[in-house]
Amino acid sequence: MTSRTAPALEMTGIAKRFGAFTALDGVDLVLARGEIVALLGENGAGKTTLMNVLFGHYSADEGEVRVFGEPLASGRPRAAIRAGVGMVHQHFTLAPNLTVIENVVAGTAKLSGLSLSLPAARARLRELGTRFGLAVDPDARVGDLSVGEAQRVEILKSLFRDARILVLDEPTAVLTPAEGETLFATLRLMAKEGLSVIFISHKLGEVLTGADRVVVLRGGRMVGMRASAETSREELAELMVGRRVERPERHERPVGAPVLVARDLTLRRGGRTLLDGANFTLNAGEILGLIGVSGNGQKPLADILFGLEAPSAGTVEILGQTPARPSPRDMVRRGLGRVPEDRHAEGAIGDLTLWENAVLERLREPRFSGRFLVRRGAARAFAAHLVQRFDIRGAAPDKRIRLLSGGNMQKLILGRNLDGDPPVLVCAQPTRGLDEGAIAGVHARLLEARERGAGILLISEDLDEVLRLADRAVAIHAGRLSATVPTAGLDARRLGLMMAGEDLGRAAA
Repeated sequence: MTSRTAPALEMTGIAKRFGAFTALDGVDLVLARGEIVALLGENGAGKTTLMNVLFGHYSADEGEVRVFGEPLASGRPRAAIRAGVGMVHQHFTLAPNLTVIENVVAGTAKLSGLSLSLPAARARLRELGTRFGLAVDPDARVGDLSVGEAQRVEILKSLFRDARILVLDEPTAVLTPAEGETLFATLRLMAKEGLSVIFISHKLGEVLTGADRVVVLRGGRMVGMRASAETSREELAELMVGRRVERPERHERPVGAPVLVARDLTLRRGGRTLLDGANFTLNAGEILGLIGVSGNGQKPLADILFGLEAPSAGTVEILGQTPARPSPRDMVRRGLGRVPEDRHAEGAIGDLTLWENAVLERLREPRFSGRFLVRRGAARAFAAHLVQRFDIRGAAPDKRIRLLSGGNMQKLILGRNLDGDPPVLVCAQPTRGLDEGAIAGVHARLLEARERGAGILLISEDLDEVLRLADRAVAIHAGRLSATVPTAGLDARRLGLMMAGEDLGRAAA
């Protein structure tokens, strides 16, 4: 088969082991020219590992990779780039202090000739942006861009380097539904021009609408391949986890007294108002869903509730008390469980072990420390308990947490909080990047906590998640909260209008 008639990509018999753990076990994958393939599987199924083998971040222990009929050198990212492979990681690899054009040309030109190459590079970047609907200001500082714009830069960076195969790892994990639709329209346009695309996703809806074919991995093996037009959400979910998946349902229950009250919370930083007079009340035994487009004040609000940042004005009342100077330790001691938005930067310390991360917020408890010494045996036993109870895959108490998949890391963070039955729980994007089975598990745990009487503030960008779990909903837009409304009778359209700053009464008219 010549390179002209060969598929864009052939991965044959790919195996990858990390010590005694087999991450990939004889995986075959073929990608045609101009085709979009979705790579689906549970957290830890081997999806990202397979793509890291393709891009050269890992060397395969067995198997062969061919790009347009030519063998690809193993473990060499530069060889993959030269062969026409581009990869957009889930966590962007951009320098926020540099401009768009500086990020795009970094690594493609010598420093001595960088200033001379910028005008031509700028013109080419504008042409690519116009051609593929990815327009972005080449001279904008990356740190000032929205998440959606930053993702455009990552894609443009690959196209600028003449990528003919584009790999996207969880491309819509941090995008709004509208941004996700725009992205897939762009990918379709690229495919029509001959670009081949692989995207990793946990979202069954976008897999069915965005891909030509779906490849399913489970336990490091390929367990199914389906044409998108010939399968269903139910079949794909069952292939992923090996059993039928059903998400739990919320049932009506009486609520208790207020457990968390925000009064006129305001946060100003560097001349900007990030949060503007936020008021809400969270009651025992209910889930309050806070919905909004990323960057509208959710993180500043969560940081105040977590005790990470002091408000410019306003107060937080927890279980009837108003801390004078709340700190993270103080808020945890008072009964707040916290699941931060960024599990890598704020939820866990990558170079610490599983057991160390499991007890990070509990070291002052007598069962985990005494006389200034950590009771390691108790901490390891607690970590092992969390691994079993919350189905944390590929985990062991002494394993460094950075070696876990993002979804399994999230399970540990959620588990260490839920295990102590906190009366108040603030969860920011708790299912972002999780597979269908893991999402069902997280939802079940949150509803169990609600049944026990916990008050849960669910901060989410997933409209369906809020409608499924929350008793009441509130939207945040430009740092301001809408009125709080019951979710009964709400739909995604009305919530979307609230997210855009529309009054619910006007949206219902």
